[in-house]
Amino acid sequence: MSRYYDDLETRSADARAAALARDLPAVIARAMAAPGLAAHLGAVDPVAITSREALAKLPVLRKSDLHAAQKKAAPFGGLTVKPATAFAHIFQSPGPIYEPGDLSHDWWRTGRFLHAAGVGPGDIVQNCFAYHLTPAGMIFESGARAVGAAVLPAGTGQTELQVRAAVDIGTTVYAGTPDYLKVILDKAEEMGERLAITRAAVGGGALFPSLRKEYAERGIACLQCYATADLGNIAYESPAMEGMILDEGVIVEIVRPGTGDPVPEGEVGEVVVTTLNPDYPLVRFATGDLSAILPGQSPCGRTNARIRGWMGRADQTTKIKGMFVRPEQVAAFVAAHPEVKRARVVATREGEMDAMTVRIETEASDPARFAPGIVAALKLKGAIELVAPGSLPNDGKVIEDLRKYD
Repeated sequence: MSRYYDDLETRSADARAAALARDLPAVIARAMAAPGLAAHLGAVDPVAITSREALAKLPVLRKSDLHAAQKKAAPFGGLTVKPATAFAHIFQSPGPIYEPGDLSHDWWRTGRFLHAAGVGPGDIVQNCFAYHLTPAGMIFESGARAVGAAVLPAGTGQTELQVRAAVDIGTTVYAGTPDYLKVILDKAEEMGERLAITRAAVGGGALFPSLRKEYAERGIACLQCYATADLGNIAYESPAMEGMILDEGVIVEIVRPGTGDPVPEGEVGEVVVTTLNPDYPLVRFATGDLSAILPGQSPCGRTNARIRGWMGRADQTTKIKGMFVRPEQVAAFVAAHPEVKRARVVATREGEMDAMTVRIETEASDPARFAPGIVAALKLKGAIELVAPGSLPNDGKVIEDLRKYD
């Protein structure tokens, strides 16, 4: 089996930039053909969007925008370029939010991840992602087909039957959430059965180092990907296991939570994705997840940028003194004060009362000068603490809730 899925994985920086300049206008033009996306993007000339800098000026699309659009125009809110009846599948995620799915080659782009995990012809993938309503099962099945592997569409639950099937057909690869594989392995031991699984391709949950170590001790190499129902595969691990390599079919930005403004390399922010999928060309879709770009490139030889993996949720909306404080409000305060580098709202309790402290990175020395701006942006009064630029934690948080609820 070839080391790489295709030549795209080892492109030079110049080749990537040229491909971006070539592909972005077509992506935007395609998006403008979807009525809901056209209304969201507004008056934009696709020909002018040829760089990351130009892309960053377009509005961010959020899950809440999808839900609102779908309530007006079911099932996809006018965000697809073909009608619902032209897709092979319609899926439902919590919300509810509906997503399209199709059967064209590697539609969700998980084949690249499975190839990196060493899956290919001669393998049988026991696909333990759900097939009911949600797209996870089909996402991984399409990837397995793309790399030439056979699939047991196992879904979730019925662990004894899972073990029986794995033994009888000689399953070599597990696909599913990180922890369910341990359930299957433990059940196999209980049943006195030995499985032939040597690789695991996981997602949809946290892969803790201790669990990965346990799998390795049981002879199973476990790699993870980062994918969503809306976007398909976004990033994936290679055997180097140093960060997650960005998929070749998406453009990823890391932005300051509550804004659409890209942050410097290494700073934690919200993952925003533009997909090159011609059927569902989401532009600047905010995942709500936090991550950061890693410097350099993977030792495995793949040259695309890497992210640190999932680092929490960007939606840090918190109720303080009976009022919701949102990341967008903190961002508005920072934008209104050029002398402020970053700000962080900290919620605590003083006795039986909520308390709010706003920590501000600035070289200014008078906290009182910021009080009116805080009230204007947050609609609340609170203590103000000035800190040196660069001293706030690099964790993507702009709202931190330190109150104890137990």
